[in-house]
Amino acid sequence: MKIEGEYTFDGPREDVWKLVRDPEVLATCLPGTQSLHLVGENEYEGEVNVHIGPIAGVFSGRLLVSNEVPPESCTLTGEGKGKPGFVNGTGNVQLFEQGDNKTLMKYAGEVQIGGRLASVGQRMIDTVSKSMIRQGLGTLNDAIKARAVARAEAKEVEYTPPSETEFAAAVTKDLAGGLFSSKRFVWLALAVIAVILLVTIWLVVR
Repeated sequence: MKIEGEYTFDGPREDVWKLVRDPEVLATCLPGTQSLHLVGENEYEGEVNVHIGPIAGVFSGRLLVSNEVPPESCTLTGEGKGKPGFVNGTGNVQLFEQGDNKTLMKYAGEVQIGGRLASVGQRMIDTVSKSMIRQGLGTLNDAIKARAVARAEAKEVEYTPPSETEFAAAVTKDLAGGLFSSKRFVWLALAVIAVILLVTIWLVVR
């Protein structure tokens, strides 16, 4: 499965790069994250707890950052696995300075899915992954804006990321107008993307 797109952040490139390299901040855009930490030079590990409909369990992920040119670009190689299956992926990320304190991110990668996860239709995975990537990057952007306000007003950062329930509800809403209205498919798709995000969110924001 190919993943590509772009997103504009409300902040200068240096700030965006610094924030998305912060594991604690990244964890807020992946609901259910139990851990996300550095285990070696430019190598990270994380775990996410998934309990959506009939799918439940802890999924583990690993990411290697290479070809890094701060704050412009990098290459990501990652993997995630759990009882329902596995996800492996590689991608490239570029950040471009825009006017008015804006930063354009362009990302492109490819993800392989195996096990029970592979039984979900390609079109559904594409639809849900785009929704969750957009929400994940939106969450990071909200964090960037909250930090900018706090810095300007010389006060503590006031920002609460969306809960797992809110995150899942937003994805379900995106699916409501599409072909995949079956609850069974919606829950299974959300479980699939929860695992994919261990790799995908890293691919697009690390």
